[in-house]
Amino acid sequence: MLFIHLGGDMMVSTKDVIAILDTKMVNVCDDTRRFLQAADGKGLVFRVESGQEKSIVITETRVFISPISSLTLKKRAGYITEVDG
Repeated sequence: MLFIHLGGDMMVSTKDVIAILDTKMVNVCDDTRRFLQAADGKGLVFRVESGQEKSIVITETRVFISPISSLTLKKRAGYITEVDG
């Protein structure tokens, strides 16, 4: 089983990850904004560290706000591989 480090002391299993989004998506997509507001209202949103929020990691049971970029998290999870140019 592979785990992704989200920052601070927080790690999640890759099998539980539904999506990794850039926080800019919240400003672009109304559906994403409504989803996050609903999750926050239910107490399901967890901010990994205080400071700049760069990515949103949606799992089966929680939503994590991470200071690590979505691209970095996707690489850590093995969703993106480096391609030599």
